[in-house]
Amino acid sequence: MEISRRDLIKLSVAAGAALSASSIVRAQAASSDTRVLRLVLGTLPVSFDPLFTTSGDTQDHGLAIYDTLFAFDSKRVARPQMIDNWNVSKDRLTYTFALRDGLGFHDGAPVTAADCVASIRRWGAAAPGGKMLMEMAKDVSKKDERTFTISLREPFELLIDTLASPTQFLAVMREKDGKLSPTEQVTDNIGSGPFKFNRALAKPGANFTYDRNEKYVPRKEAPDGLAGGKIVEVDRAIWENISDQQTALAALQAGEIDFLLNCPADFYPTIESDPNLQLQVVLAGGQDYFARVNFLQSPFDNVKARQALLHLVDQEAFLRVTAPDPRYAQRITSMFGNGSPYSNDENTGWYKKGGDPERAKQLFKEAGYAGEKVVILDSTDWAQGDNCAQLLASELKKIGVNAELAPSDWAGVAARRANKGAVEGDGWNIHISNWPNLALSDPIGCALLQASGENAWYGWPKNDEYEALRAKWAVVRTLDERKALARKMQHLWWDFVGAVFLGQAVEPSARRKTLTGVISNDLGRCPMWNMQKVSA
Repeated sequence: MEISRRDLIKLSVAAGAALSASSIVRAQAASSDTRVLRLVLGTLPVSFDPLFTTSGDTQDHGLAIYDTLFAFDSKRVARPQMIDNWNVSKDRLTYTFALRDGLGFHDGAPVTAADCVASIRRWGAAAPGGKMLMEMAKDVSKKDERTFTISLREPFELLIDTLASPTQFLAVMREKDGKLSPTEQVTDNIGSGPFKFNRALAKPGANFTYDRNEKYVPRKEAPDGLAGGKIVEVDRAIWENISDQQTALAALQAGEIDFLLNCPADFYPTIESDPNLQLQVVLAGGQDYFARVNFLQSPFDNVKARQALLHLVDQEAFLRVTAPDPRYAQRITSMFGNGSPYSNDENTGWYKKGGDPERAKQLFKEAGYAGEKVVILDSTDWAQGDNCAQLLASELKKIGVNAELAPSDWAGVAARRANKGAVEGDGWNIHISNWPNLALSDPIGCALLQASGENAWYGWPKNDEYEALRAKWAVVRTLDERKALARKMQHLWWDFVGAVFLGQAVEPSARRKTLTGVISNDLGRCPMWNMQKVSA
């Protein structure tokens, strides 16, 4: 009898759950404690500083312990979070912000305007949106203990939206942390958010513990996206590190964990047939998978080699290894993602179902490619990324490219992709990642959409004409103007090939039915607040 992969997974999960007596004991204890939440949100963060890296694990950690001045709701409208009220001068050059009552850091100190000013300045040296704001700002200054101002050289029509951006978000830190360079990591984990990081219980490689901030004063509005009241319904949340997906599913079935953020498609039938489990699309906007090339190193310092990769990719093939269930998969050809007001079809003639390997082969030849090694960073503890890296290497080899995988865990990829040097010195040529689809509608705040050379995000694309257009985004006032600008930007983007999309995947999460209040959003983040456990 032939056993399918899906049946094999079911059998191994059942066997693993049945054979682990200690797991059953732990499950009974876990399921009976409705005040402790156990989550698997991916790999544990290596960096705790949301301005030091764009990694999703660090961003989710940061959202738990830090609060923000503004946040987007489910309709992507920026709402005040730490701000009580603000006003804009008639000439639209001065914004004045007043903090709301009840804001305090985990160490007992009150949040002041000086903390906000320092945090804005640090964010302004690291995040793309922050950098653009600081270029347009004359001053960011404290007015009194609860009030600060941002003075501009010219009107910045998207200033509030930029302050609310969830990508490398503006985490409000203590003044002394905000004064650190963004290249120096903040490690104290002292914020003013709804959770406190429990350093004493931290077990790197195993789990991190977050305690309810009993002094946190949530807003009175209902939670909506990343905005509204951040109400913590449990005493403690434990972020478990379970890298093996079958083990994670077995733990979910046994009640050892309550929530599994990333759920492989092979598991959907098992979850849907289990009366205790529920699939839920938490990251509703999905993730746009892409290959980012290193513009500083051969062969991709030559635009024809980058264009070759664009023609080579068969998105349908990559979607089969990232989102094999067609309900959750979609091709993507616009640099602004799918479904945004700015998504368009400008300069997308390169797209061809099945790809065009012969055209890719010819372009590599025109680029002068002579068989040098092409190193692809491969995150082996991230199944979708690993599958994409292996498939891309295979397709490159078919057209004569000397592709070589560099396997490591995600932490290794995140560290190595910062290396601008040659592959012989531990550099790289291609790395695979993904970005929340909706974030691509914000070319100011989305680091992937920068093209400012060595100041850009990993890969370091450079195109001055494109960057000049991106700068205009902040000052145009109407939607129609930005739509016209989007087409011009996209025309250039696909000429110099800022990234190569592999497809868009919406990946449902899995939870026990006793877990409620999980906030679905299309902002690419998984907030821990509002979740609560009920007795079975």
